[in-house]
Amino acid sequence: MTAIVSPPRSSLALAVADRGSAVLTVAEMVVAEQAIFDTGVSVDALMQRAGEGAGQMIWRIGGTTPTLVLCGPGNNGGDGYVIAEFLRAKGVRVTVAALSEPRTDAARHARARFGGKTTMFDEVEPATQVVDCLFGSGLTRPLDGAVWHRFAELVGQARRSFAIDLPSGADADRAVWLNEPLRFDHVLALGAWKYAHLLEPVASDCGALSLIEIGVDTEAARVRRIARPSIVAPDARSHKYRRGLVAVLVGAMPGAALLAAHAAQGAGAGYVKLIGAGDPPPQLPADIVWQRTDGAGSVAEALQDSRIGTVVVGPGLGRDNQARVLLETALACPHPLIVDADALHLLPGYFASLKGRGAPVLLTPHQGEFDVLAGETGADAINKVARAEALARTLDTFVLYKGADTVIAAPDGRAVIADRRYSWLSVAGTGDVLAGCMAARLAGHAQPFDAMTEAGWLHDRAAHIAGPAFSALQLANALPQALETCLER
Repeated sequence: MTAIVSPPRSSLALAVADRGSAVLTVAEMVVAEQAIFDTGVSVDALMQRAGEGAGQMIWRIGGTTPTLVLCGPGNNGGDGYVIAEFLRAKGVRVTVAALSEPRTDAARHARARFGGKTTMFDEVEPATQVVDCLFGSGLTRPLDGAVWHRFAELVGQARRSFAIDLPSGADADRAVWLNEPLRFDHVLALGAWKYAHLLEPVASDCGALSLIEIGVDTEAARVRRIARPSIVAPDARSHKYRRGLVAVLVGAMPGAALLAAHAAQGAGAGYVKLIGAGDPPPQLPADIVWQRTDGAGSVAEALQDSRIGTVVVGPGLGRDNQARVLLETALACPHPLIVDADALHLLPGYFASLKGRGAPVLLTPHQGEFDVLAGETGADAINKVARAEALARTLDTFVLYKGADTVIAAPDGRAVIADRRYSWLSVAGTGDVLAGCMAARLAGHAQPFDAMTEAGWLHDRAAHIAGPAFSALQLANALPQALETCLER
């Protein structure tokens, strides 16, 4: 067996994993690369930069593991020849399998610079480590059946697999598999993230993600991958109202509203109150205020308090006539509003109330709730981001579209993808916690898009802190520790 030697880490600095970087469509990536070419950089030079950056990451992870590089006919295949030559120069035993002859000048030049032997794709034997450079992010139709079958065999039999830019067989923009799903250990994105890296169902098959910097300018990108927020601690002049007063409306099931209130406390609110009819629930802690109301007029009066920073309606609201009255009252109040859970199912009857509302409205739908809200809106959109953007634009609201690939969208077209969320979040009550967390962040600084992004990150981080098989209350109790990791020092 060939010995596997790991290279010194200090020499490998080109590949990074930047969780706050841009997400581009294939067309946007073409424009970004053209901007590089316009500065005088040649296609060959950019290919060399990309291939060497990817080669360094593969060398860093795999050392001298015998490696099979699968090269397609386009520039993704050209990247493969550069990678193969980089690894060969490091002493790696490299085999290149070509699907066909190169069809671009840059790929032909890269192949000419490769000092090893190239064999045909259908003749090559499996290897310990395989690198997929067949098609990358440019594919829009399924691979031929025989090619796909052999490709899947080679990837499946390898001990470690890499895909360069994107696994072949996936559609970069639509974030769907064009052939059967195929799992990779590592995907090395070139220049910027693509939608398929972060959105399901492809994202779950991408394994570890790394971004290879190639000099692409993504400063103006409207869609980004979520990053850990930087949160400023209260200063010496802060008081409970300046920190943010969160008011949660209580409906048929007060326990859900109470979870949202707990979360608002843990996410930094200075004052949290529940507004509801009758006596408070027996489990109400002493540090959450119960404001008793009697009828819609009483609720409306309570919501006129100018000190309120955010109102939450929906957790445990119910869907009866009383729930509709509470939603109508909330929509008429002058404060920023978070609409969650049951209230989302009732909201289509009140879309007119969203237009021209002075204070922002933030919606938090999961898939079923999104379908209720969207109807045909965005039905032709290419992916989940585009659907969320369409809903935000149509309703003039901010949207947090929940799921393993949560998408946060603003009506002005900005979006953030919070990918790979902790799977243990799939438990009842975690949505109530997210609504309360969001309310605290919104009440504290009143920037809706930032509040949603901060809450999305804190929610996932708190889940990791709580560990496996937590309850929603345990998740809320982990928020202060999650918040601490974001404080500016």
